[in-house]
Amino acid sequence: MIYKRNEDEINKLREAGKIVGLTHKYLQQFLKPGISTKEIDELAKKFIESKGCTCSFEGLYGFPGSICISINNEVVHGIPKRTRKLKEGDIVKLDIGACYQGYHGDSAWSYIIGKGKPEDIRLLKETEEALMAGIAAVHDGCTTGDIGHAVEKVAHKYNLGVVRELVGHGVGDKVHMEPDVPNYGKERKGPVLHEGNVIAIEPMLNLGERYIYMLEDNWTICTDDDSNSAHFEHTILVTKDGAEILTRRDIELDKEDIIKVD
Repeated sequence: MIYKRNEDEINKLREAGKIVGLTHKYLQQFLKPGISTKEIDELAKKFIESKGCTCSFEGLYGFPGSICISINNEVVHGIPKRTRKLKEGDIVKLDIGACYQGYHGDSAWSYIIGKGKPEDIRLLKETEEALMAGIAAVHDGCTTGDIGHAVEKVAHKYNLGVVRELVGHGVGDKVHMEPDVPNYGKERKGPVLHEGNVIAIEPMLNLGERYIYMLEDNWTICTDDDSNSAHFEHTILVTKDGAEILTRRDIELDKEDIIKVD
């Protein structure tokens, strides 16, 4: 079932999404060589809780972290570790969820640590472009196939591999709900979306082939050919004429949230 959200639910989803966007902005100042993924995870948890939310992913399906942190050829679901430290040129993907009064926001973003390789810089730019193309396809009466087709069209333009086993999803009082929102598809196919539906659109695109596998930790998903991968995601509200991005990244942090890092 695809839920149409009422005004109260939408306001809670907006607040959850706002905190997710702010958490991404807050963490950016710490993304430097030498920081461990566990330290990033702890910073995220502290920030989210300071804003009156809880971490959506903490303990979800047994996940052993507060946010997912994946590096380079890791596509998604990387487990934060004290021994895993960021290095110059790494692509780090932060997948963050926050729950406000029982409703969730969910957004992933990819960052390059320091100076990246030209092909990695392009990968991030092109994957973000695919996300925005998917969002641009949203309106009352669109289908999930319309969204997937728009994402896939951008990916194919740049010869990027489209991960097919992992998809976007509905968002609400649970992190993952109906419908599935694949990053591929045919126009006018799939479930129809209407004003008041809330979904996460999240392209996961690879520099190489689309194929993936899971590590022995039963969480981390990697590219089969060891190529680098990028992940971009927004939670959006379907409106009559388009989409409202709930996990916006253009909201300013409070002054006390900006920490000077030596």
